[in-house]
Amino acid sequence: MKISRRSFVKAGALASLGAAVLPGSLMGCAKQSGMVGLQLYSVRDDMSKDPVGTLTTLAKMGYRFVEHANYVDRKFYGYAPSEFKKILTGLDLRMVSGHTVMGREHWDETARDFTDSWKQTIEDAATLEQKYVISPSMDESMRTTYDDFMRYMEVFNKCGELCRKGGMKFGYHNHDFEFSQILNGEKLFDIMMKNIDPELVVIQLDMGNLYNGGAVAIDVVKQYPGRFENIHVKDEIEATEGNEKYISTIIGTGIVNAKNVVDLATKIGGTKVYIIEQESYQGKAPLDCVKEDLEIMHSWGY
Repeated sequence: MKISRRSFVKAGALASLGAAVLPGSLMGCAKQSGMVGLQLYSVRDDMSKDPVGTLTTLAKMGYRFVEHANYVDRKFYGYAPSEFKKILTGLDLRMVSGHTVMGREHWDETARDFTDSWKQTIEDAATLEQKYVISPSMDESMRTTYDDFMRYMEVFNKCGELCRKGGMKFGYHNHDFEFSQILNGEKLFDIMMKNIDPELVVIQLDMGNLYNGGAVAIDVVKQYPGRFENIHVKDEIEATEGNEKYISTIIGTGIVNAKNVVDLATKIGGTKVYIIEQESYQGKAPLDCVKEDLEIMHSWGY
């Protein structure tokens, strides 16, 4: 893979359902209940070339929920929010959550309020009827000192309050540095878990990314029971090139022990939303990979 997810995010509510979880039979699942979706970054090149055609293909595969990774100038993949919502509805797809980086530029420290641009981000997410607004990374400038980091934990909670007004929750999606960077003798991830309000803010646990930070997914789920209502289902293999030790692969075929992690997250983690993500493909077509990923999730009973 030439471009990493971290590089991508740096460069660039489901209110009608409330907190309800749709029956598994509606998503082709035989046993479990939950929302099984796809992070559209998994098929980023296809979405860039033909968003509607790609979404149509995903819907035919059996996907019913998606998570976006492209929001620029108040447009999703080039479409205004209301227009994109009509496209999704026409394909029987729902935007359960979306990734939009919340940076320090979105909080006005003097006014002690969010900027208009961030408030518009929340408004547009509500138009899509998202359930979650997820920030998929954190700029290094927001975590250089313990005091800075704690100040942004307060901002996270305030963003949770803002999202709640639109029937949503704010969320944060981990990469690897949250498990490797230490402030005041604690890992960033542990500081976050102690200081965010779980009623307002979710941690969208990426069970693959954390391996590059030296963590093990199943151990994290055990450490924080009930805290992971929204997860990224991912698997990892050792990389043969690039800067990262591990890269993603077809779920169930790597080192994550993905089925056991998903089962445990369902049992003790409070998981209701399962977002499949695959960022590298080992020579396969991305659409073929995500089709196989969904079939594997179904075979596991989700």
